[in-house]
Amino acid sequence: MSRFLSLCFLASLSLIATVSYAETKELQLLLQKNNCLACHLIDKRKYGPMLKEVAEKYAGESGAVEKLAAKIKAGGTGVWGEDVMPPQSNVSDADAKLIAELVLSLK
Repeated sequence: MSRFLSLCFLASLSLIATVSYAETKELQLLLQKNNCLACHLIDKRKYGPMLKEVAEKYAGESGAVEKLAAKIKAGGTGVWGEDVMPPQSNVSDADAKLIAELVLSLK
């Protein structure tokens, strides 16, 4: 099942032309490493918002990278309705910042 989800995720990433191959690969690896795929996908709603929705919501917002990195670490609720994101304290500060940067680069 995990292999199937990974293949589906790779297929969805290939549809995103605005992110370079290297960035796409890096984002994929970070999402897998930090178990983000348990709740988020690029262009489909799972338990949390689509990552493309996150990119759209915070596009052009000053301090968005830092804000999203902090939300990854601390968790949150209320931004996307009743959805609750539990704290992800296992994600390093560096990974949280890089995930936020790469998600915000999605179009």
